[in-house]
This record gives sequence, C-alpha cells and structure tokens, in this order.
Amino acid sequence: MARILLQTTITESPDDWDIIRFSLLADELRSAGHDVIARNRANQGDGDPVLSHIDEIGFDQLWLMAVDVGDGLTAADAYAIRRFRENGGGVLTARDHQDLGCCLSRLGSLGVVNEFHDKSIDPSTMCDDQDTPSISWPNYHSGANGDYQPVLIEGPVHELLRTDRTASGRIEWFPVHPHEGLVSASTRFASAIAQGRSTATGRHFNLAVVVDGETTPDGRPMGRAVAESTFHHFADYNWDLDCGAPSFVTEKPGAQIKADPSRLVIFKDYVRNIATWLQPRDQSVGGGLTDTAAECGYGSRHERRTKHHRDTPLLRDSVRHRSQRGLVPAGVPRGPGADGIPAL
Repeated sequence: MARILLQTTITESPDDWDIIRFSLLADELRSAGHDVIARNRANQGDGDPVLSHIDEIGFDQLWLMAVDVGDGLTAADAYAIRRFRENGGGVLTARDHQDLGCCLSRLGSLGVVNEFHDKSIDPSTMCDDQDTPSISWPNYHSGANGDYQPVLIEGPVHELLRTDRTASGRIEWFPVHPHEGLVSASTRFASAIAQGRSTATGRHFNLAVVVDGETTPDGRPMGRAVAESTFHHFADYNWDLDCGAPSFVTEKPGAQIKADPSRLVIFKDYVRNIATWLQPRDQSVGGGLTDTAAECGYGSRHERRTKHHRDTPLLRDSVRHRSQRGLVPAGVPRGPGADGIPAL
C-alpha cells in the first residue's frame, strides 16, 4: 500500500479543474488499497503547507495535477518536491496545452520533459487543434473529450502498459482530449512509453514519458517519475461525461466511453500500474515524520472522505523543527508567519 498525495496546483475553485474533478481517480487508487489524500492548494502565492514539506511528512507518492497558468508552485514547494524525489519518492505530473501547468518547469528533470509554449516558434506551424484558436502551441488534437484514442508503442511494452485483459497483453486505449500538451524524452533517464496520433494532422506525440534510474549528485537513486501529456487522462469528465466540466469547456464531447466503458476499465489498469511502479523501494521517504503526519490526521478514514484538508498545529510544529534544523535553503520564500510557518 502506498500513501499518495493527489493534489492540484490551484486553490479551491469549483468552476475550474479543482480536486473535486479528480474524485474518480482518487476512488480508483483507494480501491487498489492505497491511502490517498486529495486536496487543492491551501493558498496562492505562499508555500503550500503540505507541498512545501512533502519531503518530511510521510507520503510515498505525489500525483500532481498541474492545472494552473504558471503560479502553481512556489520556490519552497518546488524545492520540497525535488527533495522528495531525491529521498526516493515517486512523482506523477499531469499538465495540459500551451502553458497550462508550466509551474512544473521548476522540478528539475521533470521540468525538462514537460515542454511549454515557446514564443520564438510560430504557433501556426505547430498548433494542432484548429477548433479552439485561443489555445496556442503546444497542443495535440487526439479527439473529443469522452472518446478513446489508440495507444501507439515503439519497441518493447513498458510494464506500466501491461494488462491481462487484452489479447495483446497491453493497454491499447487512452482517454482523449482535444489539445494535449508536450512531454518529451529530452533528458537522460527519460523515455517515451506511449504515443498518440493527432486526428487533425496525423502527427505523433508522446502520451507519457517516464524518468527512471536518475541519481542525485552524490549517487543516491532518485524516485521514479511519470509525466503525462494531459491531466485529462485522469479527469472525471474524461471518464464520465455526466460528471460535468468547468463552464469554460466548450468543445463538443464524444460518446465512445459512455457507449463502451469496457476499454476504460482496461485503462484503469494503467492507473494501478503507475501506483505500483512509483512506490519507493525504501518505504520511508518522508523524513522519518510518518507518525507526526498520522497524528495530524493524514490518512485517516475521516480525512480521506473530505474534499480538502486543514493543517494542524502539530504539523506546524514539525515545520518549525525543519526550519530550525536549517533544511530550508537561503532565499526560499517562507510563509507569512514570523517563524516562516504558513498561516492557516
């Protein structure tokens, strides 16, 4: 069993890609036996009281839905996430088109594999989705929300894509989105494991890139990572149109998943495979404060059933202890409190 933090990079916003729009993903992970905390950012601008200390409070994995437009991670948040991976924690990132989720650029090698808008490139030569002109490059039109896209594979099938539910032994279909983002195997230890094909231009693009085998400067193995081309692979709306979408989503949806949900059941093996693959070899990646996190209520049944989670004085005490030990580097912004502890 893994202790997973499923988090967005925005504060509570019901008419946006709020954490409530990833409830089916949280349920799927819990049904696989994992302990999942699902939450939004607690504030904007200051270090998030959980993300900025994720390297200490006992989580095994971070599933980060990067749904912001650039301000989703502070320097303190990014530093803690990098430390989390250096300690062996597994990380999944999921962004979307153009600059949606570009806060991920702060995450070292994960920032490199997630590529965002480059103003030096003429969008007319790169834009794939022609139906939404307000969305610029990078975007790849894999189809309509609510439909499936075939998964293309070059070379051996990665273990994340294996299933015993198909004759081929692999996951063959992903949920579709009209404008997926760009993830690339452009750094050492990164490899593309699945590709899609644009229904508008025929271009191939990466659906998922994994980072495996990376080490810290002193030679310690880092946690594995997965970078998804879009968070819509996991959004409630893309699994079940009846769950609805934010009011700014105007594209006409498809009906393939509703007509044939069996392929979505198979895709969920991919979700379960990711949770298994990301699990650290050393289960203690949270800085030895797992008991503290448990006392704060993280992981309890009551907390799992709430949409958002408040931070307790006990967690703030652990943060103060961290600051006193000098684990926050000079120049990293701190919270508004006099001792650097985020206000509640």
